[in-house]
Amino acid sequence: MKDWIKRIPLLQENYHLEMLKKVATRRKSEVVYPEQAKIFYALEQTSFDDVRVVILGQDPYHGPGQAHGLAFSVPEGVKAPPTLVNIFKEISADIYQGKRKAFNTDLTRWAAQGILLLNTVLTVQQGKAGAHRKLGWQQFSDEIIAELSEQKESLVFLLWGNPAREKKPLIDAEKHLILEAPHPSPLSAFRGFLGCRHFSQTNKYLQEQGMTPVEW
Repeated sequence: MKDWIKRIPLLQENYHLEMLKKVATRRKSEVVYPEQAKIFYALEQTSFDDVRVVILGQDPYHGPGQAHGLAFSVPEGVKAPPTLVNIFKEISADIYQGKRKAFNTDLTRWAAQGILLLNTVLTVQQGKAGAHRKLGWQQFSDEIIAELSEQKESLVFLLWGNPAREKKPLIDAEKHLILEAPHPSPLSAFRGFLGCRHFSQTNKYLQEQGMTPVEW
């Protein structure tokens, strides 16, 4: 987190510590995901300087054992939620010519390649999607996106679903590649996520900028 604190004014003001206190208070009366130690896991796994791609989610999975601080990811050994199944389905079609491929559900391997897997809201109440949207996380994720856009060059922003797409005005489209699609959940994936070819487009752009493509 140290390099993020140097780059993000809200972190310098200890906003993240105030959020942790708010979440700890919620835990006294409700079950909250992810566990306290994993709330900022996305920032811990991908340093500010290493970010090449940003994948924006909504809020964490709200079922037991699923959320671990990385958008769309679940720990290894946990059954892939339908949303993640659709992501893997699109990768198979887009990158691997439709061949069947076994994917690890833990997306830490993406984070290690410079992909920031950030949810717009970092915590959730068990069984209640969106329950923490008014807790204060939106201001936090907004500033991270805005500072990445301002301070870095040639990033790829993957905005899936309306909460992520609402962040588009924070991104300088002249400096970065912005790819938008409906959310990969079963409710909306068929409206344009499946077939979006975001993964090959990301790799093409990275290579054009002289960077190594992602191993999806």
